[in-house]
Amino acid sequence: MQSDTSMRAWRVFRYGRPSEALRLDRIAVPEPGPGEVRVRTCAMALNYNEIDGCHGRYLTVNPPIPYTLGMEVTGTVDAAGPGAERWVGRRVIACAKRAYGGYADFVVADAGMVFDAPAQLDDTQAAAFFMPFHLAWLGLHQRGGLKSGETVLIHAGAGGVGSAAIQLANAAGARVLATAGGPVKTAKCLELGANVAIDYLASDFVPAVLAATDGRGVDLVFDGVGGAVTEASVRCLKLYGRLLMIGFAGGIEAEDRPMLTPRAIMFGSISFIGVMLAYTADPRMLNPMPGIHIQPREVGEEVQRALDDLLAQGRIKPFVGKVVGFEELPAALDEMDQRLTMGRTVVRV
Repeated sequence: MQSDTSMRAWRVFRYGRPSEALRLDRIAVPEPGPGEVRVRTCAMALNYNEIDGCHGRYLTVNPPIPYTLGMEVTGTVDAAGPGAERWVGRRVIACAKRAYGGYADFVVADAGMVFDAPAQLDDTQAAAFFMPFHLAWLGLHQRGGLKSGETVLIHAGAGGVGSAAIQLANAAGARVLATAGGPVKTAKCLELGANVAIDYLASDFVPAVLAATDGRGVDLVFDGVGGAVTEASVRCLKLYGRLLMIGFAGGIEAEDRPMLTPRAIMFGSISFIGVMLAYTADPRMLNPMPGIHIQPREVGEEVQRALDDLLAQGRIKPFVGKVVGFEELPAALDEMDQRLTMGRTVVRV
């Protein structure tokens, strides 16, 4: 039972696998500042970034320990700071402020990263929706310029972001090739709308992609894995092909390591395209420093409207692989760490 001034929170107290790193603690309920809201959480989704946070290897979000883990939540706004009052009382999907603090009964979020939860989704589905579908839309459409009739290769197609990308690419009229590990996951990719599913555990995906495209290769690669997968994917691209760098589920260390030589990009006549999901309503934050660019809130609203339309048409749906209770959160992260999950794992508070 929680009091009015304290709440439960899963906090990182040491580095290691999630069940070793996390401890359920009681801390003060946070207060929202200007342009911020406070969400009373009812569900939250697990992300690979949180696993990296437990291991102490995620340099982008690396606050001093102890700190409350977690980014992505669903719930009802129960308080707001100046400029964000319109959100009070609304059921929302949100990203925690500074991308941590979400695995708790209450979380503060910047209003730039808060959206109404789609009415057609229940709390569990809504918790699984925000980041995969926004990131996949930004990658495929805004950054990748995917056109109907093009061929796209989507890595980790049975995961949270990959499953969203398959559905969005299919809805856009693209031919979809997807990779996944094992027959159960490849079958799921086909169920989600992939035309071809490749088991990368059984064979090298590059020859399989070339065989499926009569040797021509693909127009677009949606790569949320990174590392060696990115390097191999270059050999899957056709003339003027584009490779989207979405994330580093194969190992966050690849984020800061040299990878391709310029020769592969130049001789291949290909494009490498970075994709980051971050919106802000504060004009001062649009260019906080050279090399880090946050998109305006208006872009997120356009993406959300497009996604709402596809939801209403029944063309996309969050893939929830597992639902667990709040007390089971560290064990569920352990399962993700061991690559034993499909889709999104959602925690009900």
